[in-house]
Amino acid sequence: MKNYTITVNGTVYDVTVEDKGGSGVSPVTPVAAPKAAAPVATGAAGAVKIEAGAAGKVVKIAAAAGTAVKKGDAVVVLEVMKMETPVVAPQDGTVASINCNEGQQVDAGALLATMN
Repeated sequence: MKNYTITVNGTVYDVTVEDKGGSGVSPVTPVAAPKAAAPVATGAAGAVKIEAGAAGKVVKIAAAAGTAVKKGDAVVVLEVMKMETPVVAPQDGTVASINCNEGQQVDAGALLATMN
């Protein structure tokens, strides 16, 4: 048997493949529930959460941790249904952490960033 770690759409799975000695394809059997991906937070978490309004793909980090932003400034840009949609700061403040990566798929309600 061989153990592999496979990532599918950002979700990590540990799988074990058993060679049954036949000429067919060996089955792949998940051996554990998906592991939670390690957070990608940069800096300390802030008090104000910035969450995804819809599921999509992160196409741009518009404001890095430590950046001062005003209410309505884009912090992260998501691609939702083939349209780029900015996720904006809900108030004036400073971005405390970025909790996603460009290219990452996120679900609605996923924590994208925090600010103070």
